[in-house]
Amino acid sequence: MAVGTAILSTHAEEVKPSPIIKPVRMRNRIAISTYSFWQFRHKELRDVGKCIDMAAEMGFDAVEILHRQMEKEDVAALRDMKRRAFLNGISLSGFSTHQGFLSPDAAVRQKNIDHTIHCLELAGSLGIPTMRVNTGTWGTSKNFDDLMKNRGIEPPKEGFTDEDGFKWVIDSFEKCLAAAEKNGVIMGLENHWGLGRTPEGVLRVVKAVKSPWLQVTLDTGNFLEDPYAKLELMAPQTIYVQAKTYFGGGLWYTLDLDYPRIAAILRRHNYRGYIALEFEGKEDPLTAIPKSLDLLRKSFS
Repeated sequence: MAVGTAILSTHAEEVKPSPIIKPVRMRNRIAISTYSFWQFRHKELRDVGKCIDMAAEMGFDAVEILHRQMEKEDVAALRDMKRRAFLNGISLSGFSTHQGFLSPDAAVRQKNIDHTIHCLELAGSLGIPTMRVNTGTWGTSKNFDDLMKNRGIEPPKEGFTDEDGFKWVIDSFEKCLAAAEKNGVIMGLENHWGLGRTPEGVLRVVKAVKSPWLQVTLDTGNFLEDPYAKLELMAPQTIYVQAKTYFGGGLWYTLDLDYPRIAAILRRHNYRGYIALEFEGKEDPLTAIPKSLDLLRKSFS
């Protein structure tokens, strides 16, 4: 027994844990959405490859690609985007898409499910780890300008309710989960009008789907009233952040966002991911984007 005891004692000394190393707080990496250049209006800044090059020259860490901005999505085009990002030493951090599941027509919902799956496949081919998704809107506004005039609020289609809409949205995202997992792309449901106008709406869908492949993309500029309390509610399940700036005044509205305060909220919830700029102001993007990068660098350093 004495020998055995000695052996056990020696083994215990060998596996004694090393002193705990104090974790290092890494800064959030700053990305930029290609939308910040194009804004659906600057034709000369639409080319995604050109946006990747400019983002690198300005000092961004990564690029988020807006699907609607892509003029080509064949294999050669996707390879060129990956090549340009690699040669510039930056990541492709996100893929931003549009879909609409707020329709009583099952065929319309299926069309949008198919579109979402197609986009998941594109993101997977690009090696992008997360994709922004939406609930869609009811479509009862005349147009997007009208929706913004009403601060993102619109009534459901006649004869239906938001409760109907939640069922359609949840069911639609459930049908996209297999494709998200297969392609290794986390869907991030954004607070982006429709049933995603409130944090409660976003979190209701995410919690109902209950999958690691559907989490939250947090947009700092889509809560028009009392944004900080709402951002705090979403922060625990946030896997990607889109940060809006409005130099020159906003295209639809202007928010005076306190980014050091937002950074503090995200730090409280141990958010370590990307902060992706979405410049939505009237100033020339080529002068406003560097200002935005400086603001975000200082706030999230």
